Amino acid sequence: MNLASARPIQILLVEDSPTDAQLTLTALKKAKVVNNVTHVEDGVQAMEFVRREGPYAQAARPDLILLDLNLPRKDGREVLAELKADPDLMLIPVVVLTTSQAEQDILRSYQLHANCYVTKPVNFERFLEIVQSIESFWLTVVALPAKP
Repeated sequence: MNLASARPIQILLVEDSPTDAQLTLTALKKAKVVNNVTHVEDGVQAMEFVRREGPYAQAARPDLILLDLNLPRKDGREVLAELKADPDLMLIPVVVLTTSQAEQDILRSYQLHANCYVTKPVNFERFLEIVQSIESFWLTVVALPAKP
């Protein structure tokens, strides 16, 4: 069953750059998939959100996480490691969406079980295309596990 036809898709955007967050949100609004996007600005907030702690106690479990690597308080690598080590969270697909093209970041992200690694393009139109293609692929093509 296609998730897009059943209910709105829950996306968690973990991004500290206001500009990149706004670009991503704009691209997701233009997409064909009905989605609910929650934006948090650092790794601590991301973990509180997925664990439904504090102000996020009523948060919906995300179907997809878009994760920047270079975050304040707790970086994306730490978030990724915690997500994939937690049996209750490990099946949530995580797309690393970052400016880093460093081979060690790519390798480390996959070692930590990122589902894919995408480098943010500098060009605005290309950035919109990339975000929309991520959403299209992960939310209309891929079969995702049911939420527990």
